[in-house]
Amino acid sequence: MLIDERVDVETPEGAILTLSLAGPVTRALAYGIDLLIRLLVFAVFAMLLSLLGKAGSGLLMILMFMLEWFYPALFEALRHGQTPGKKAMGIAVVHANGSPLSFNGSLIRNLLRTADAFPLFYLLGFITTLINPRFQRLGDMAANTVVVHIEPADTSHKSRDGEPLAPDWPVNREDQLALLAFHERHDQFSRARQEELAQLAYPELDPQQALQQLNGVTRYLQEGAR
Repeated sequence: MLIDERVDVETPEGAILTLSLAGPVTRALAYGIDLLIRLLVFAVFAMLLSLLGKAGSGLLMILMFMLEWFYPALFEALRHGQTPGKKAMGIAVVHANGSPLSFNGSLIRNLLRTADAFPLFYLLGFITTLINPRFQRLGDMAANTVVVHIEPADTSHKSRDGEPLAPDWPVNREDQLALLAFHERHDQFSRARQEELAQLAYPELDPQQALQQLNGVTRYLQEGAR
Protein backbone atom coordinates (compact mmCIF):
# COMPACT_ATOMS: atom_id res chain seq x y z
CA MET A 1 0.00 0.00 0.00
CA LEU A 2 1.35 3.42 -0.94
CA ILE A 3 2.05 5.83 1.88
CA ASP A 4 0.34 9.19 1.56
CA GLU A 5 -1.18 11.90 3.73
CA ARG A 6 -3.28 15.01 3.31
CA VAL A 7 -2.38 18.48 4.51
CA ASP A 8 -4.38 21.71 4.40
CA VAL A 9 -2.68 24.97 3.45
CA GLU A 10 -4.18 28.45 3.36
CA THR A 11 -3.71 30.44 0.15
CA PRO A 12 -3.04 34.20 0.14
CA GLU A 13 -6.69 34.68 -0.85
CA GLY A 14 -7.79 32.96 2.36
CA ALA A 15 -8.98 29.74 0.68
CA ILE A 16 -8.04 26.34 2.09
CA LEU A 17 -6.24 24.03 -0.34
CA THR A 18 -5.89 20.33 0.45
CA LEU A 19 -2.69 18.67 -0.75
CA SER A 20 -2.36 14.90 -0.95
CA LEU A 21 1.28 14.19 -0.16
CA ALA A 22 3.12 11.47 -2.07
CA GLY A 23 4.98 8.99 0.10
CA PRO A 24 8.48 7.57 -0.42
CA VAL A 25 7.26 4.44 -2.23
CA THR A 26 5.48 6.40 -4.96
CA ARG A 27 8.43 8.75 -5.28
CA ALA A 28 10.88 5.85 -5.52
CA LEU A 29 8.83 4.30 -8.34
CA ALA A 30 8.80 7.65 -10.20
CA TYR A 31 12.57 7.92 -9.75
CA GLY A 32 12.99 4.38 -11.12
CA ILE A 33 11.06 5.30 -14.27
CA ASP A 34 13.18 8.43 -14.77
CA LEU A 35 16.37 6.45 -14.17
CA LEU A 36 15.36 3.90 -16.80
CA ILE A 37 14.65 6.69 -19.30
CA ARG A 38 18.04 8.29 -18.65
CA LEU A 39 19.83 4.95 -19.00
CA LEU A 40 18.11 4.27 -22.32
CA VAL A 41 19.02 7.72 -23.65
CA PHE A 42 22.59 7.27 -22.46
CA ALA A 43 22.86 3.81 -24.07
CA VAL A 44 21.59 5.04 -27.44
CA PHE A 45 23.98 7.99 -27.54
CA ALA A 46 26.85 5.83 -26.28
CA MET A 47 26.49 3.57 -29.32
CA LEU A 48 26.29 6.54 -31.69
CA LEU A 49 29.14 8.54 -30.15
CA SER A 50 31.43 5.52 -29.98
CA LEU A 51 31.96 6.03 -33.70
CA LEU A 52 33.69 9.35 -32.97
CA GLY A 53 36.51 7.92 -30.87
CA LYS A 54 37.93 10.21 -28.16
CA ALA A 55 35.73 13.11 -29.21
CA GLY A 56 32.71 10.88 -28.76
CA SER A 57 33.89 9.90 -25.27
CA GLY A 58 34.12 13.58 -24.32
CA LEU A 59 30.64 14.30 -25.66
CA LEU A 60 29.34 11.26 -23.80
CA MET A 61 30.69 12.62 -20.50
CA ILE A 62 28.94 15.93 -21.17
CA LEU A 63 25.72 14.07 -21.91
CA MET A 64 26.00 12.09 -18.69
CA PHE A 65 26.45 15.33 -16.73
CA MET A 66 23.41 16.91 -18.39
CA LEU A 67 21.22 13.86 -17.80
CA GLU A 68 22.20 13.76 -14.14
CA TRP A 69 21.73 17.45 -13.34
CA PHE A 70 19.53 19.07 -15.99
CA TYR A 71 17.05 16.27 -16.70
CA PRO A 72 15.12 16.57 -13.39
CA ALA A 73 15.61 20.31 -12.89
CA LEU A 74 14.44 21.37 -16.35
CA PHE A 75 11.53 18.94 -16.52
CA GLU A 76 10.23 20.04 -13.11
CA ALA A 77 10.70 23.74 -13.90
CA LEU A 78 9.16 23.64 -17.37
CA ARG A 79 6.58 20.84 -17.02
CA HIS A 80 4.59 21.89 -13.97
CA GLY A 81 6.80 20.10 -11.44
CA GLN A 82 6.73 16.78 -13.26
CA THR A 83 9.43 14.63 -14.78
CA PRO A 84 8.20 11.82 -17.07
CA GLY A 85 8.44 9.43 -14.11
CA LYS A 86 6.42 11.71 -11.83
CA LYS A 87 3.82 12.21 -14.53
CA ALA A 88 3.51 8.45 -15.00
CA MET A 89 2.92 8.05 -11.25
CA GLY A 90 0.49 10.98 -11.08
CA ILE A 91 2.60 13.15 -8.77
CA ALA A 92 4.22 16.58 -9.03
CA VAL A 93 6.46 18.93 -7.07
CA VAL A 94 4.91 22.14 -5.70
CA HIS A 95 5.93 24.66 -3.10
CA ALA A 96 4.76 23.90 0.44
CA ASN A 97 2.10 26.64 0.20
CA GLY A 98 0.54 24.92 -2.82
CA SER A 99 1.91 27.35 -5.42
CA PRO A 100 3.50 26.03 -8.65
CA LEU A 101 7.16 25.08 -8.52
CA SER A 102 9.49 27.92 -9.53
CA PHE A 103 12.75 27.49 -11.45
CA ASN A 104 14.76 28.44 -8.35
CA GLY A 105 12.88 25.89 -6.28
CA SER A 106 13.53 23.16 -8.83
CA LEU A 107 17.21 24.09 -9.03
CA ILE A 108 17.72 24.09 -5.25
CA ARG A 109 15.96 20.78 -4.59
CA ASN A 110 17.89 19.05 -7.35
CA LEU A 111 21.30 20.48 -6.43
CA LEU A 112 20.91 18.82 -3.03
CA ARG A 113 20.28 15.38 -4.51
CA THR A 114 23.97 14.67 -3.90
CA ALA A 115 23.39 15.02 -0.15
CA ASP A 116 20.23 12.92 -0.35
CA ALA A 117 22.15 10.19 -2.19
CA PHE A 118 24.62 9.75 0.70
CA PRO A 119 26.05 7.19 1.33
CA LEU A 120 24.55 5.07 -1.49
CA PHE A 121 21.27 4.65 -3.40
CA TYR A 122 19.62 7.77 -1.91
CA LEU A 123 19.56 6.13 1.50
CA LEU A 124 19.71 9.40 3.43
CA GLY A 125 16.96 10.92 1.32
CA PHE A 126 14.75 7.86 1.79
CA ILE A 127 15.23 7.88 5.55
CA THR A 128 14.49 11.62 5.67
CA THR A 129 11.19 11.20 3.82
CA LEU A 130 10.17 8.46 6.27
CA ILE A 131 10.71 10.61 9.37
CA ASN A 132 9.53 13.94 7.93
CA PRO A 133 5.79 14.64 8.46
CA ARG A 134 5.52 16.01 4.91
CA PHE A 135 7.73 13.32 3.33
CA GLN A 136 10.36 15.92 2.45
CA ARG A 137 13.92 14.97 1.63
CA LEU A 138 16.79 17.39 2.30
CA GLY A 139 16.36 19.07 -1.09
CA ASP A 140 12.65 19.61 -0.41
CA MET A 141 13.38 21.17 2.98
CA ALA A 142 15.89 23.58 1.47
CA ALA A 143 13.57 24.57 -1.40
CA ASN A 144 10.41 24.46 0.75
CA THR A 145 8.75 22.03 -1.63
CA VAL A 146 6.56 18.94 -1.31
CA VAL A 147 5.59 16.18 -3.73
CA VAL A 148 1.85 15.73 -4.11
CA HIS A 149 -0.60 13.48 -5.90
CA ILE A 150 -2.37 15.13 -8.84
CA GLU A 151 -6.08 14.34 -8.90
CA PRO A 152 -7.26 13.41 -12.41
CA ALA A 153 -9.61 15.98 -13.86
CA ASP A 154 -13.23 14.93 -14.19
CA THR A 155 -13.94 15.25 -17.92
CA SER A 156 -17.61 14.33 -17.58
CA HIS A 157 -18.48 17.86 -16.47
CA LYS A 158 -16.38 20.16 -18.61
CA SER A 159 -18.82 23.06 -18.54
CA ARG A 160 -19.55 24.96 -15.37
CA ASP A 161 -23.23 24.61 -14.65
CA GLY A 162 -25.14 27.43 -13.04
CA GLU A 163 -26.26 30.80 -14.40
CA PRO A 164 -24.97 33.96 -12.68
CA LEU A 165 -26.83 34.18 -9.38
CA ALA A 166 -26.61 36.88 -6.73
CA PRO A 167 -25.66 35.50 -3.30
CA ASP A 168 -28.57 35.25 -0.86
CA TRP A 169 -26.47 36.43 2.09
CA PRO A 170 -24.45 39.62 2.73
CA VAL A 171 -21.03 38.94 1.22
CA ASN A 172 -18.10 40.47 3.09
CA ARG A 173 -14.62 40.91 1.64
CA GLU A 174 -13.33 37.58 3.01
CA ASP A 175 -16.32 35.72 1.52
CA GLN A 176 -15.77 37.39 -1.84
CA LEU A 177 -12.07 36.52 -1.93
CA ALA A 178 -12.79 32.89 -1.01
CA LEU A 179 -15.52 32.58 -3.66
CA LEU A 180 -13.38 34.17 -6.37
CA ALA A 181 -10.48 31.87 -5.42
CA PHE A 182 -12.82 28.87 -5.83
CA HIS A 183 -13.91 30.17 -9.22
CA GLU A 184 -10.31 30.58 -10.41
CA ARG A 185 -9.21 27.16 -9.14
CA HIS A 186 -12.41 25.37 -10.13
CA ASP A 187 -10.79 23.19 -12.79
CA GLN A 188 -7.97 22.09 -10.46
CA PHE A 189 -10.38 20.17 -8.22
CA SER A 190 -12.08 16.87 -8.95
CA ARG A 191 -15.88 16.86 -9.19
CA ALA A 192 -16.13 15.22 -5.76
CA ARG A 193 -13.91 17.89 -4.20
CA GLN A 194 -15.97 20.67 -5.83
CA GLU A 195 -19.17 19.23 -4.39
CA GLU A 196 -17.55 18.84 -0.97
CA LEU A 197 -16.57 22.52 -0.93
CA ALA A 198 -19.97 23.60 -2.26
CA GLN A 199 -21.76 21.84 0.59
CA LEU A 200 -19.82 23.95 3.08
CA ALA A 201 -21.69 26.95 1.66
CA TYR A 202 -25.03 25.16 1.13
CA PRO A 203 -25.25 22.29 3.64
CA GLU A 204 -29.02 22.02 3.22
CA LEU A 205 -28.72 21.06 -0.49
CA ASP A 206 -27.54 17.82 -2.03
CA PRO A 207 -23.98 17.91 -3.47
CA GLN A 208 -24.96 18.52 -7.10
CA GLN A 209 -27.46 21.27 -6.27
CA ALA A 210 -25.00 22.89 -3.90
CA LEU A 211 -22.30 22.97 -6.59
CA GLN A 212 -24.71 24.41 -9.16
CA GLN A 213 -25.75 27.11 -6.69
CA LEU A 214 -22.16 27.94 -5.78
CA ASN A 215 -21.08 28.10 -9.43
CA GLY A 216 -23.89 30.57 -10.08
CA VAL A 217 -22.77 32.80 -7.20
CA THR A 218 -19.09 32.70 -8.17
CA ARG A 219 -19.91 33.53 -11.79
CA TYR A 220 -22.05 36.45 -10.60
CA LEU A 221 -19.16 37.79 -8.50
CA GLN A 222 -16.65 37.17 -11.31
CA GLU A 223 -18.74 39.16 -13.79
CA GLY A 224 -19.18 41.92 -11.24
CA ALA A 225 -15.41 42.11 -10.72
CA ARG A 226 -14.70 42.74 -14.41
